[in-house]
Amino acid sequence: MKPELQRRVQRYGWNKAAEYYNASWQAQLKPAQDRLMDMAELKPGERVIETACGTGLVTFRIAKAVEPDGEVLATDISEDMVEYAKSAANELRIHNATFQRMDAEQLKLDANGFDAAVCGLGLMYVPDPLESLKEMHRVLKPGGRGAVAIWGERKNCGWADIFPIVDKRVASDVCPMFFQQGTGGTLENSLKEAGFKNIDVDRFKVKLHFKNPEHVVMAAFSGGPVALAYDKFDEETRDEAHREYLDSIALFRNGSGYQIPGEFVVARAISRD
Repeated sequence: MKPELQRRVQRYGWNKAAEYYNASWQAQLKPAQDRLMDMAELKPGERVIETACGTGLVTFRIAKAVEPDGEVLATDISEDMVEYAKSAANELRIHNATFQRMDAEQLKLDANGFDAAVCGLGLMYVPDPLESLKEMHRVLKPGGRGAVAIWGERKNCGWADIFPIVDKRVASDVCPMFFQQGTGGTLENSLKEAGFKNIDVDRFKVKLHFKNPEHVVMAAFSGGPVALAYDKFDEETRDEAHREYLDSIALFRNGSGYQIPGEFVVARAISRD
């Protein structure tokens, strides 16, 4: 898929997913977000850039960590995600976070402007992850910190069949390289190539709990990266896809719900001196 088309797929796909995202993934992604915040080591007064902010789950934690005098600029390619996060920030009375629709591969920001750059589970979706990391590095001050969380290896993520199940029903190719950065030492190598040093990587496995079949189906189809393709399915195709996906995760059934294995990779690195 051409990069321009992939960006459009991600932009409009996450627009579709925005209203379902928190109910689908907030609890499931918390272990990765907890580790990301630990490794970022944010301090009061710091200025932070966040790419692929989504609904603001990490943004609000960043804002809390750097208050009262620090601030976070949160960006996402999806305008609906940005508006959702902005509205949530207003409701939570978070005043040190601002939001902009921006491509993670082309940050419209000056160099050397931030103490830390954070990306929580968004790097898998950009057409060129290395370019996104280079942009994070560019906007950091000398000695600034970069912190990134991604999904791990495909073989360790029990929900991974969602991609071929959707792709064989509509030619979407939604995430052709989704697991690339999480495989082996790829993320560390990408950070090095982007200019980072003193790289620390933590890889860990989790169990993702979903309370019932309806919840796990919503998360897989409506609340994630295949939402745009799924929106094109007629009712019969949706029912077939649901059944096939539930069959693919049947091994992980736990009572009325599911405990699906997953793996996260979280990395911290330092920019140039």
